Amino acid sequence: MTRSRYKIFQTEYPYFLTHTIVGWLPIFTRKEAVESVFDAWRYHQRESALQILGFVVLENHLHLIARAPELSDVLKSVKSYTARRIVDLLEQRGADVLLRQLKAHKAGHKTQSTYQVWQEGSHPE
Repeated sequence: MTRSRYKIFQTEYPYFLTHTIVGWLPIFTRKEAVESVFDAWRYHQRESALQILGFVVLENHLHLIARAPELSDVLKSVKSYTARRIVDLLEQRGADVLLRQLKAHKAGHKTQSTYQVWQEGSHPE
């Protein structure tokens, strides 16, 4: 998926956001994967004034309503942290099929990583 044309401009307002796993793979059927998202959110609630007004986590994507002074930076950090934790979890569990799929869905311009967990963008509204 290409980068979204949607941007976060007015950080004083909450945004409805969607984060999707590449290929719509069912990553969040694992409790530890969901916990990595919660850990990242809790960290940014403490450190970056992230406010989460509502959320839902489904097996292959999540929605949230959130705001923060630097929301774009927070979202980038959350995705980076959770991607690393999810890959580590899958490697520990020997989830070779999912790892191969994450590798196959990796965008060509992502030369610094072996896998891609998240689709690019968050379609902020």
